[in-house]
Amino acid sequence: MPEIHAGRRAALRALLTEAEPPLDALLVTDLVNIRYLTGFTGSNAALLVHAGGEADTVFCTDGRYRTQAAAEVPDLERVITRPSALELAGRAAGRRETYLRTGFESQHVTVEAHDQLAERAEGVELVRAPGLVERLRAVKDDTEVAALRRACAAADRALAELVERGGLRPGRTEREVARDLESRMLDHGSTGPSFDTIVAAGAHSAIPHHRPTDAVLASGDFVKLDFGAVVDGYHSDMTRMVVLGEPAAWQRELYDLVLRAQAEGSAAVRPSADVTAVDRAAREVIERAGHGEEFGHGLGHGVGLQVHEAPSLAATGAGTLSAGMAVTVEPGVYLAGRGGVRIEDTLVVRDGSPEVLTLSPKELVVV
Repeated sequence: MPEIHAGRRAALRALLTEAEPPLDALLVTDLVNIRYLTGFTGSNAALLVHAGGEADTVFCTDGRYRTQAAAEVPDLERVITRPSALELAGRAAGRRETYLRTGFESQHVTVEAHDQLAERAEGVELVRAPGLVERLRAVKDDTEVAALRRACAAADRALAELVERGGLRPGRTEREVARDLESRMLDHGSTGPSFDTIVAAGAHSAIPHHRPTDAVLASGDFVKLDFGAVVDGYHSDMTRMVVLGEPAAWQRELYDLVLRAQAEGSAAVRPSADVTAVDRAAREVIERAGHGEEFGHGLGHGVGLQVHEAPSLAATGAGTLSAGMAVTVEPGVYLAGRGGVRIEDTLVVRDGSPEVLTLSPKELVVV
């Protein structure tokens, strides 16, 4: 998809020329951002994007990826050597009149690495330029949303199959269920899990980011499943709840509360909405029920090439939503020592109602 990546680089150039004062180039060293701008999926690379166009934009990787780079980055000048970032810094120094003010991704560069770049880029002004590519990545194009749909579908199918084939039952351990779920996601097109799958049974369900153990699922347990699939580099994220056996009254009450909060938060996801207002829409439902102290995390986050990226839907977040952003909405209430509930979807911001990508039913699953 060279034309898609070229379009993204063109959008980045607009940001470089709009900077105050303008930047001549940006040295991109974060591998996720490099993948977004070029399609390269290897483990070592750097990219020097020139504000003037493709002719002075250069990609660099090492000899291990010569063939891969030719296939994945066919539309840019390619330099094969290492260390890649220092090589491009030296190239900028050799043509300092072209790369006089070059930005660098200061949020991804250590102090030591900066000093090495500055030494190699002698005569070039290295300017902190954090978050430029991430700003572009926050709004997904049609190709990205299609990949997110496929990732969400892989997770949906895996969960449905896990339930239908008796994978959630007393006697299995949390680890067994997690491995089973991840295997089924692979069977349905995932290249791997979005993150370490959370399977939390009984009192463990009150731990927001519990890691699966050899704890055995038992009748009467809440089981929290927080998981996602990766397809074409894009991550899904979903949380669903299961009860083993007939739910107790408190379990249904807690589940219904979180479901209402999740619905209110999802309804607030719209273009121009302040991220703090989206968080507040769900949080107020839980606070009115007297459980505000048991909802200790933000409502959600952006999702894409990384499972956690901009924007942040939280009381501490900043900014507003735009059409095309992909976000999670995941309120939770956690009763320590007893059990907890989180319900999560991945959504795309649209004019009017958001597009929900995680399509697994949200009724409480009883097995």
